[in-house]
Amino acid sequence: MNTHKTDYLIIGAGAMGMAFADVLMTESNASITIVDRQHQPGGHWNMAYPFVRLHQPSGFYGVNSRALGSARIDTMGNNKGLYELASKAEICAYYDDIMREFLSSGRVKYFPMCEYQGDGKIQSLTCQTSHAVDAQTVVDATFMNVKVPSMAPPAYEVADSVTCVAPNALTSLGGQWSRYTIIGAGKTSFDACLFLLDNGVSPDAICWIKPRESWLWDRAYAQAGELFETSIQQLSLMQVKVVAESESVEDLFARAEAQGMVLRIDETVDPTMFRCATVTKSEIQKLRSIKNVIRMGRVKHIDADRIELEQGSVDYDNNTLFVDCTADGLARRAPEAVFTEGTITLQAVRTCQQVFSAAFIAHIELSKHDQARKNQLCTPVPHPDSDTDYMRNMLADLINGIAWQEDPALLAWMKAARLDGFSSPATSPEADAAFMQRLQEHGMVAAEKLVGYLS
Repeated sequence: MNTHKTDYLIIGAGAMGMAFADVLMTESNASITIVDRQHQPGGHWNMAYPFVRLHQPSGFYGVNSRALGSARIDTMGNNKGLYELASKAEICAYYDDIMREFLSSGRVKYFPMCEYQGDGKIQSLTCQTSHAVDAQTVVDATFMNVKVPSMAPPAYEVADSVTCVAPNALTSLGGQWSRYTIIGAGKTSFDACLFLLDNGVSPDAICWIKPRESWLWDRAYAQAGELFETSIQQLSLMQVKVVAESESVEDLFARAEAQGMVLRIDETVDPTMFRCATVTKSEIQKLRSIKNVIRMGRVKHIDADRIELEQGSVDYDNNTLFVDCTADGLARRAPEAVFTEGTITLQAVRTCQQVFSAAFIAHIELSKHDQARKNQLCTPVPHPDSDTDYMRNMLADLINGIAWQEDPALLAWMKAARLDGFSSPATSPEADAAFMQRLQEHGMVAAEKLVGYLS
């Protein structure tokens, strides 16, 4: 068995692995080997439900060197007035095209349908063929462990007579069901509910099992381009100002909600969940039309005629389709050092900005900084889960931002980076300086408040 040498061995051809590889391709002459268990690049997008779309503008997603989408503002639908959201089909085609471009360079070797087994061994998942690789640096692009419902069975028991499906099945099951029960409280459950509502299912025919209520971001505040100054830039200022002026955790969320920074579907229930989900106000109104909401904790078992939950049980109509939306898309894991000897572990370094983070880490890897400085600049920001994490992540973002501000060259790279939604190449240096001054007026006070609330 021949051993081929490579500068970087990237494990995983999902969104983060591709974003990391793209920076290596555009900012260095490194040789790259990419190993992935899927038949094509794109990671979890290959198994996602057909009607899924990005929950953020296409302009913030993909790889740094090539735009995803056409920077179009939607003129109809739930996303009207905001920048387009790429579909599953668009995203998979985009990554396939990027990989083809990588391969045509002659600098990339790609092993789909293969698994890296450690010690330089790559094993095919379709035959007995194996390959040996000698890599200077191994890049783990699987740490975020993204899962969608089709990738795993439900965590609860389901009787044989019950039909319980992943959202993928909704496009092909037909209309033989009189009722639909959506299980889960995250963004996937929103998508499933909206798919049914937008395709003529009455809200009265939908039951929604929600173990938790979530704080949500208004997608109108996650816009770049011509909407940047009235969305992301305005949100950044509002966030630090709201925190700085708050008197307690409860007051912080009350102020944030009053400013429209955060939303919730049910205004009578205190949210305990925060997963970075974004919605529009029109989507909120549609989701509020579903009145049959069960709040008895997580599902434990679905029997032939009864749903057993953590805090009780309910009967259901026999002609019910259950839709499982409980997969923990981005699990909150204990962070690890991004840079260790011979290994890079890709993680978010800004809240819920995975592809920007991967590109940022690649840029830092190619810098002349020593390992300690690289890790200082790339302090992981774990994916949030609870309302408390909203504050924890805001503090982590502030701390990372302060470290980045010390490096003018890094700031220049970020301003030019397509994936950095928090910078705009259209703004002038004078406008940037004025914005930073306004941000810093409240930033230190906000950081002190957050430390106190989290202690």
